[in-house]
Amino acid sequence: MIKTWIRSRDKPIYKAVKPLVYLDRPKLVSVSAVLDGNSIDPKNVIVVTCRPQLKIDYNSGYEPVRIKAGGNLQTEARKFVRGNKNMVVWVDKSYTNSFGNLARLRSTLFKSDHSVVFLLTDTEPVTWSAEAVHEIAEQKMANVVGVLPGKSKKDEYVIFSGHYDHIGVGRPVDGDSIYNGANDDAAGIAAVIMLARHFKLLNTNERTLVFAAFTAEETGGFGSQYFSLQFNPDKVMAMFNIEMIGTESQWGKNSAYITGYEKTDMGAIMQRNLEGTEFTFYPDPYPAQQLFYRSDNVTLARLGVPAHTISTSKMDSEPNYHKVTDHIETLDMGNRAMIIKSVALASRSIVAGKDTPSRVKVEELR
Repeated sequence: MIKTWIRSRDKPIYKAVKPLVYLDRPKLVSVSAVLDGNSIDPKNVIVVTCRPQLKIDYNSGYEPVRIKAGGNLQTEARKFVRGNKNMVVWVDKSYTNSFGNLARLRSTLFKSDHSVVFLLTDTEPVTWSAEAVHEIAEQKMANVVGVLPGKSKKDEYVIFSGHYDHIGVGRPVDGDSIYNGANDDAAGIAAVIMLARHFKLLNTNERTLVFAAFTAEETGGFGSQYFSLQFNPDKVMAMFNIEMIGTESQWGKNSAYITGYEKTDMGAIMQRNLEGTEFTFYPDPYPAQQLFYRSDNVTLARLGVPAHTISTSKMDSEPNYHKVTDHIETLDMGNRAMIIKSVALASRSIVAGKDTPSRVKVEELR
């Protein structure tokens, strides 16, 4: 448990939460399976587990389920892995070409007593067994999270977030080896802190506000993935993820863009709340770069939450992106302040419980 991370004079303003992330990164050593007495090709077996050795069969109490042809393999598989159940999943052979991609689920695995075994087969065998050996390495990381309870709608959540990690220390460039990440994403974390202070001083939020600084965005979004497991996604009304707002957008000042703008009506609500100002939130101008899927919004978006990233970064020409030159001196502080103010104004009807953005259509995500 951590206590609070923002204080108002001498009194904590947020309740403590449990942010510690335990991450297992299993490395496969061996795997095998037998269906109705016949051994199957190991490439048709994928085991997602935190256990170094797993040996199970049809008497082990694993719940059998099937992923039929015509569905979204990744979405359904991810749902089973998140289900906190021991499961054996029969995967239709129509997914033969993409089945191997399920191995990626092992790289985003958090410590759990449950295992899921995926088997590529057109039949549902009467008897079966599976064995797997993994090398398990555990890492400990922490998100930093604060909560400002709502008034009339305490069980509905609005999230403001950014990530506090960056690349770290790398090969020296002109004697500098520290990748500070001033824009990516200290600028976003500063915004989250300022928004937390703003809404605390207002003290009018009807919905509960959650302010999150995520770890490990740069290495796979592990912090936000763990964070998303702590919520019933149906109770999360919106997520404002803020990343790289320290420079002007391609439209100049008084502007920013929203990734996945077309996936919900959240952008339209935000713009409506800005009527009378000079600020504009635009759709993402870099769709080919798939930015919606590259930041901490995507985990909750995959669960249907209207979760978007707000940014100004010119991704086709940002000179300091992922470089040692991403220093505070390169940031436009005045423009960044205007963006933070505009996020506060644009989110107000959602925070107040007057507007609820439409949900992401999960089946349409890649």
